[in-house]
Amino acid sequence: METGKLHNKFECCFKDWITQQHEDLEELLQAMASNPDNDNLQVLAHKGLKHFEEYCDNQPRLAQHDAQSFLCPSWCTSFENAFLWIGGCRPSLSIRLVHSLCGSEFAVDQLTTTFQVKRKGNLADISSNQLNLINSLHCKTIKEEEKLSDKMASLQEEIADGPLAMIATKASQVGESSQDLDEVLQGHSLSLKHILVDADKLRLSTFKELMNILTPLQTADLLIATKKLHLSMHEWCKRREEQLGRN
Repeated sequence: METGKLHNKFECCFKDWITQQHEDLEELLQAMASNPDNDNLQVLAHKGLKHFEEYCDNQPRLAQHDAQSFLCPSWCTSFENAFLWIGGCRPSLSIRLVHSLCGSEFAVDQLTTTFQVKRKGNLADISSNQLNLINSLHCKTIKEEEKLSDKMASLQEEIADGPLAMIATKASQVGESSQDLDEVLQGHSLSLKHILVDADKLRLSTFKELMNILTPLQTADLLIATKKLHLSMHEWCKRREEQLGRN
């Protein structure tokens, strides 16, 4: 498949994902404004999770042709790419966001209690048992992140230790092509794809475990915050690129 067509497929996949996130966010905000029950919130949460699973399922299928494009995607801004971890956000980011929201919502609830409009059951009301479970999940997730980071480091070190260095040294001309080179590069691309798939699995499994710890209302709060952060970062960074004259 031609490189140009591949990149168009990658970019379309990402744009569809951004559009889907906007739609899911709007649906969540409308639901929260109408005081939904737990059943409705669970339906929306699982719907959002299903969309994320579909996005994660699409990536390996596309990445088998050009996995490296997902590690520094041209459809994201350079500022966004600077904060990517193996093709996306760190899985532990959602856990850190819970801790951040716990503090901010507690402060808001302290203020609104004065006016008797405190909403019960949000992240400000997280229990000590929930916090213990979240902290355990955080430790486990960080260990898994470190394993994947080590795999990436090993793959990067192979550039000097492996056959690529020998091929470059023995080539009669700089950048000379060969069948051996194509095979080695394809092997590296497949290794990158496997690491990317494992990173997506960790992102997904971490969020699923987090959902199991939180109540439906707390999960909805987290989903809204996560989507707002992702979508806002994308828009802020696009504006920054325009201001710097990169678009």
